[in-house]
Amino acid sequence: MFSSSSSGKKASPQQEMVQVDRSDSGSPFWRAPQKDAPLKKTTTRDSGKVVGAAYSHADMLKFDSLNLSNAGSRPRTPPPSNAAIGRTTSNSTASPHIKGVTSPPFQNYMNFITSTNEDWAADDADDVYAYEDDGDDDFGLPSLSSMKRRSHRIAAKTEQGTSRGTATNTLTDSTGRRYSDSADIAIERPASTYPMPKKTEGKILRPQYRDILRDPANALHLINHPSVPPNASQKEIDAVNSRITRINKFKKILQASTIPLNDLRALAWSGVPEEVRAMTWQLLLSYLPTSSERRVATLERKRKEYLDGVRQAFERAGGAPPPSTGKGGGGNRGLDEAIWHQISIDVPRTNPHIELYGYEATQRSLERILYVWAVRHPASGYVQGINDLVTPFWQVFLGTYITDPDIESGMDPGQLPRAVLDAVEADTFWCLTKLLDGIQDHYIVAQPGIQRQVAALRDLTQRIDAGLAKHLEEENVEFIQFSFRWMNCLLMREISVKNTIRMWDTYMAEEQGFSEFHLYVCAAFLVKWSDKLVKMDFQEIMMFLQSLPTREWTEKDIELLLSEAYIWQSLFKGSSAHLKGQPSSRANSLNFQL
Repeated sequence: MFSSSSSGKKASPQQEMVQVDRSDSGSPFWRAPQKDAPLKKTTTRDSGKVVGAAYSHADMLKFDSLNLSNAGSRPRTPPPSNAAIGRTTSNSTASPHIKGVTSPPFQNYMNFITSTNEDWAADDADDVYAYEDDGDDDFGLPSLSSMKRRSHRIAAKTEQGTSRGTATNTLTDSTGRRYSDSADIAIERPASTYPMPKKTEGKILRPQYRDILRDPANALHLINHPSVPPNASQKEIDAVNSRITRINKFKKILQASTIPLNDLRALAWSGVPEEVRAMTWQLLLSYLPTSSERRVATLERKRKEYLDGVRQAFERAGGAPPPSTGKGGGGNRGLDEAIWHQISIDVPRTNPHIELYGYEATQRSLERILYVWAVRHPASGYVQGINDLVTPFWQVFLGTYITDPDIESGMDPGQLPRAVLDAVEADTFWCLTKLLDGIQDHYIVAQPGIQRQVAALRDLTQRIDAGLAKHLEEENVEFIQFSFRWMNCLLMREISVKNTIRMWDTYMAEEQGFSEFHLYVCAAFLVKWSDKLVKMDFQEIMMFLQSLPTREWTEKDIELLLSEAYIWQSLFKGSSAHLKGQPSSRANSLNFQL
């Protein structure tokens, strides 16, 4: 059973938050102003500047592409179809869009969902794509439209209170902008806009998705082997035949009554075909049992445990709602607002260049995964960078139920059956938990795991490329200045999600892939740019390492990097002979990895 509270702790520099004015939006945790509360100082800023949480790698973000303002060009998720509207009862009220029409009273989503839950169990394939974006979500978190309506009501009440001479805890700057004194910065973040799926690029849900939900092994029977293109060269024919052979090898292992993990690891080291990747990852992380007889029961139990944990973490605390917020106000949710606030800032920043992660359904799913993990691990809580580690799992598991392997664009996950989204979310949570269990000291106070890996990377670089290490020292470049992000986000800020997925195939095939092998990957990654770095001064080095030319990297580039890392691991891991001549303190720091 999950705990709904998190122990307090001093935030690391990477976790510090900056209060900003974004008063034009409602907040899921808006609390009533306290009459006797002292007014808070609020820093003014230019309206065109994006300001948020202090990010250890914010210099890598292209703020122009984040589109956090209401005037953005990305349209909202489309409203439900006429058929879907016809199925809803009178409790479900559409959000008005006509100018001058008053917004309807706030509706409780728990009442609404009672009349619409049956839609997800519909047998008709057309029915399961209905999407309703009004009201709260399943766990009491308001949707975009309900947040806007609440912000309008709050603004109206504030103006009414001012006209009557009542005191309100608000500050106004020279531009007339009003700042909230709600003790929750999240109220000042503008409501996000979401992309609209392109009908010509719509993805198709597998008709057999219910069978796959029950047992991922059922997807193995649906694999369509790649066909040889017409007029193909002999090289292309050999590549297709090689791929078919490799898929069949995985299928033979995965369909066994008891799966041999050593054989699966040996095969997965050089890459996993996307058709079998989800099940392979679940097995390598020990989320799925190796026995086929236990697989169905285990999946059902773990998914239910996660969903029960989400309901517990997001359940409303007892007592009447604050009078100024009305029913559904944030003051009675019983959530850890500091954790939730940081997550709500970071999730919209996650892969902002990929359409899939711009949809409301995707962002809400990531928020729940991160929050539940944080409250279950109070020693670390949520730390910036963990939001990146969720995305490879979420993308791989979602792809299991879609016929088109390219799911990064053209598909709104909110239009999928709820059972599919629940399964993807639960599987992602448990696999993320398995990953972080091996590197949790990366995210506790002072992040000692990252500190040790940075020190080990410095010493490993001295052995592999002494000239580069000496040049970095002469230019006063500290390894932590550029490699902290490499360890914290597992290089996900340097390479694409698709390339990260390929790299994680090998990490999972290694027994200590994320905690040990990753060090050698970082060393190979740094040494790869040695010829350029030794010709640069401090400023040029830092600018180059903060924006590496890896955007066009392919799977072949990742495989070459992994091969080089394997060589360094074979040469230096556990080899005490290479410690000769090093200071004893430095040798001790290397015991962690080398």
